[in-house]
This record gives sequence, C-alpha cells and structure tokens, in this order.
Amino acid sequence: MEHSSHQHRTNMAGMLVALGIIYGDIGTSPLYVLKAILGEMQITEELVLGGLSCIIWTLTLLTTVKYVIITLNADNNGEGGVFSLYALIRRFRPTLILPAILGGAALLADGMITPPISVSSAIEGLRILKPDIPTIPIVVTIITLLFMLQRVGTSVVGKTFGPVMLIWFAMLGFFGITSTIDNPMVIKAFNPWYAYNLLFHFKNGFWFLGAVFLCTTGAEALYSDLGHCGKNNIRISWSFVKTCLILNYLGQGAWVLNTLDGQVFPKDLNPFYQMMPEWFLPAGIIIATLAAIIASQALISGSFTLISEAIRLNVWPKVRIKFPSELKGQLYVPSANWLLLAGCLGVVFYFQESSAMEAAYGLAITLAMLMTTYLLSHYLISKRIKSFYIIVLLLVYLSIEISFFIANVVKFTHGGWVSLLICGLIMVVMWTWYKGRKIKNRYITFTHINDHLNMLKELSHDHSVPKFATHLVYLTSADSRDEIESKIMYSIFQKQPKRADIYWFIHIHVEDEPYKLEYKVDILANNDVIKVEFRLGFRVDQKINMYFRKVVEELVEAGEINIISRYASLAEKNIVGDFRFIVIKRHLSYENELSLYENLIMDGYFMLDALSLSEDKAFGLDTSSVKIEKVPLVIAPVKEIRLKRVMN
Repeated sequence: MEHSSHQHRTNMAGMLVALGIIYGDIGTSPLYVLKAILGEMQITEELVLGGLSCIIWTLTLLTTVKYVIITLNADNNGEGGVFSLYALIRRFRPTLILPAILGGAALLADGMITPPISVSSAIEGLRILKPDIPTIPIVVTIITLLFMLQRVGTSVVGKTFGPVMLIWFAMLGFFGITSTIDNPMVIKAFNPWYAYNLLFHFKNGFWFLGAVFLCTTGAEALYSDLGHCGKNNIRISWSFVKTCLILNYLGQGAWVLNTLDGQVFPKDLNPFYQMMPEWFLPAGIIIATLAAIIASQALISGSFTLISEAIRLNVWPKVRIKFPSELKGQLYVPSANWLLLAGCLGVVFYFQESSAMEAAYGLAITLAMLMTTYLLSHYLISKRIKSFYIIVLLLVYLSIEISFFIANVVKFTHGGWVSLLICGLIMVVMWTWYKGRKIKNRYITFTHINDHLNMLKELSHDHSVPKFATHLVYLTSADSRDEIESKIMYSIFQKQPKRADIYWFIHIHVEDEPYKLEYKVDILANNDVIKVEFRLGFRVDQKINMYFRKVVEELVEAGEINIISRYASLAEKNIVGDFRFIVIKRHLSYENELSLYENLIMDGYFMLDALSLSEDKAFGLDTSSVKIEKVPLVIAPVKEIRLKRVMN
C-alpha cells in the first residue's frame, strides 16, 4: 500500500483543502471569544484594547510561532498529532507514553465540547431575529444528524468544506474591516503593552487569560491534521486565516467601543452578529452554522484518527474501524462515534447555553498543549538541536501555557470539571489498556523455535495423528526470529496434537512510520515451518487475512513453497489445501497473587478486553477458519500452598 500524503503540493487546491479541514475549530472562535472576555464587565478602552491585544499575541506566539513555524516540522512522514510525535521519539524515550496518553485524552475530551459550543454559538444568533426561539432542540438536531452521517461517509460534503470556509473567512475579514473603519483606534491593540497592562494592572486581570485562551484552542487540531494537507499549504493558508481572524476581532472591539463604551456588557449580546447589517443577519447565521458544522466534523474526524492511532500504539482497546468512502484518510469508528455523540449531547443538556460551555472549554486542551511542548522538547533533543534553544523554548512556552492553565483552573467549579472528568476517564481507559498489556506480556514465556523444528517436521509427517489442517497458522507476539510463545508449542504438541502439512507463524510489528506496509519471510524448515513478519505503520488497517493471502501468492509464484494438498487424490487435481488460524486468548488465572494496583489494572484490562473486538475480527481473519483457544495467564503464582494430606 502506498501513501503519499506527505508529498502534498503547495498550490491553491491544497490551501483550499486546508481551509476546509484544518481551521474549523480555530476559525469559529470569533463566535464566542471576545464575548467571553468581556463577560458582564463595564466596557472601557483599557479592557477592550487589552483583550484584543491578548488575542493578537496569543495567536502570534502560540498558534503561529509554536505550532505553524516550529511544531509542524515534527512530522512523521507527513503525519502530525500527539501520537505521531510520540512515535517519533518512542525509540529514544519509550517512557514518555504517559504525556502522550494525557495529550490524546485531552484532545478526545475537546472533541466532545467543540461541537456543542460552536453550533450553539452559531444558532444563538437566531435570537437577534426572534428572541424567544428555543435553540437547544435545533442544536441537538444538528449535532445528532452530523453524527448519524458519519456511518455513510462525508466525501460529498467534504468537497464543499473548503469553499464554505473560504466564504466564512472572507465574511470575517470583510465585516471586520467595515467595523474597524468606524473606530480605527482599535489598531493600537497590536501594541503588546495593552495586553501587559490588562493582565498585570487591571483588577483580576490575570484571570482574563482563561477566556483569551479560547482563541487558540484549535492550534492542537491544526497539528493533528497535518497529514491531510501538508505543512507548506498550512503555513501559507494560515497567513490568510490569521489576518481574517484578527480583522474580525478588531471589528468586534470597534463595535463594542462605539456602542457600549461605559456600559456593562450585556450577557446575551454577541458582538460578532451585532456588527453585521440587519439585512445580512439571516445569511450570516446560516454561514456561521455551516462553519460550526465543519468545525465539528473536523474534530469528529480527528477523534476517529486519534482512536485509530491509539489502537495501533496499544493504548486503546481494539474496536471496529470502517472506511465509509474513498476520501483519503477518512475512517469511521462506530463505538467512538456514539461515545462522542453521547458526550456532546450531555454537554448541550447540562450547560444549555454557549456562554456556560465556555467554562468547560479550554481547561483540558491546555493540558494537551503542555504535553505537546514537553514531547516536542524531547524531539528537538533527538534532532541534536542546541540545548540553549530547547531551554528557551521550554521557558517561553511552559510559562505561557502554565499561565493559561492556572487561569483556566478558576473555571473548574463553573464547569471546567466536566472536561477534566471526560479527559480523566479516557486517560484511565488508555493507561489501563497500555499497562495491562505490559503486565500480561511481561509474563508470557518464550522458547527457541529451533528446539522444536524437528518435532514439528516429525508431527507433520506422522500419519498416525489425524490431520488438523493442511496449513496451520498462529499469530505470535515474538519479535525475535528464533523465538515463539511456549503456549503455542503447548497448543500444537500437548493440548491436542495438531498435525499440519505446513506450520505458519505470523508476527505483526507496528512501526513508528504511519503508512509502512512491508513483510519478511523466514523459511525455518522447507515446506514445513515458515515465519512471516508484517511491518505495518501505526495508521495502516491490520487486514492480516488479506495481506497473508498476498504473501502466500507471491511465495507460490516465486516457487518457494508448495500449497497443494498432500492428499494424493487432491494433489492429482492440484487442489489447494485448507488454511486454519489459531488465536490463543489469555484469561487471568485464579492462581495469581497480585498487588492491589496490578489487580485493579488487570481486572480493568480484562473487562475492556471483553468489550473490545475479538482478535480474529481485529486482524481481519476469516471467521470460518479461525479457532479460539483459551489459556490461563499466571502472572504472580501463589508461592506456597499449605495442603495437608490425611489418611482417613
């Protein structure tokens, strides 16, 4: 399988795709950011210019410098995101899985909050036209339909994303300019002194950062979607997007100063819609709603990709993944889809209003940004960047992001706990699955396969044993060419002697490259014992049945094996022998003495394992030719059994 997503050409088409896919989240932030900053404060020049200056310099320092200029360089063969970043440094720093898990969990939590706040902010614009209109049913309907569409794919809708977002950003810029002309003094907000003055001289100024941070929450998604467009298309299109965003924020600020100077900012007022002429409002609300839907779609698709990567990196239970359309990179994860829908609806019903959702928004994503900064520093170390530059990067961005995190912590009791709760639950699932696999694999015993080759060949030709299959295939976790699990040898020789013409052992190694698809064959005993190793990228669908069939075909064409049945009557007619797969499924034995922590981990792991996709389905095996064998997993055997024999 070839994939060339990292070879994106820098052209208008690529930049149009970037507008439709990359900037949905950050592009819809003008719907609620300035409104969140102003709250119910008395409008003053100091407050408005300070808020605008904070937005401008946050977009510059965090989004532009950290993500667009620096972090996009950390691409894994064209792919981005926290798990791709971890994959780049896993070889040098495997212990950094915990910050990667925390970052991934925070992004998934963000995926449950972005659709509600974006769609709610857009739909609430209808209240300008009809103040008593109930917005919650409309929001719920849009979000539900959006998730229902995922199962059939969104390739047709996807083709309209770029043009719609181009119209959206053009609208942002146009009304921003027309409003700024009425009060051009807001341009003074480019001076960082106004941001400094607001944060350090205004009463409780530091806590404004919690609302300011909302303007850059989509920066992490920007990096995660790197593979869809290429970094050059993102960098060039970002200059246009950033210009339109800043113009719109300046326009909103100008309208607020012209209209409300000296007054208390009304809770239900949204300057985004107020600066539009009344005749344009219906069209503006429709365009805003479409942009919010696109932002939601981008987060949903990004969440599916994140889950897929987590499965390949063994930090999420195996679940069904479908490919509903031919759109490159599009996938559909049914379990994640319904989980996200439940989370989004829960957020809508709990918070009711977009202004209330702002409290839950941002707290989790600051953790994702902190984890990216930390992982990025290790990536730069692996690239032998001078320590001075790495230290400067850490000091600057940890200071900024820790400040944002502290400012967001004040939201905890007002709803921030919701995002942290979601993030925490996802993280528990990831850590339990990862650690449970580690504990389980730690106690799997291996044996040298060469010690068993003669026995395998003898069993293969022992006609006193009924033939189990012509080709018997086992999945093995042994990385070494010379090793095999003891349980597999037990299954072949002792559990029920399994005579086969050829024994196949398949090992799947997940590579740090996203789209690698290679295999290696070791013929350990000619036409008797063969080991196949698949080297698959962490974004490659593990369709082992299909890949294995291709390998067998190529080996037959090369004359390396003979798969014709060895039954004389069938061999005469060149009938191909049957293939049977054996999947060994381990369950926790009662013969274990575990610590409380390991007991909890393993209980959780096997509970998740029971809910996850079975290995035969996860690896795309033909269920008609698969046999599941259960074996007990003894991790910590009871050390001493005091059993007394009595004679009577």
